[in-house]
Amino acid sequence: MNPDNQEDKTIYLVVIDEEERYSIWPEYKEIPYGWKAVGESGLKSECLAYIKEVWTDMRPLSLRKHMEQQQAASEANG
Repeated sequence: MNPDNQEDKTIYLVVIDEEERYSIWPEYKEIPYGWKAVGESGLKSECLAYIKEVWTDMRPLSLRKHMEQQQAASEANG
């Protein structure tokens, strides 16, 4: 049997890093350094659906903050 044709029954955790980027990680593995679980878990499709719902701004946190600072400076000078 081809393993590519088997249904993935792995339970995944939704994880987030310090830049507020989301990913999924197999529940049975240790979460990598710099990432933490957000409290959601399930099948891959469920986790990806959750991420699609909550991760509406794909820009890393540091970029969002930089852009906000630039806009505030521009408004203060303009």
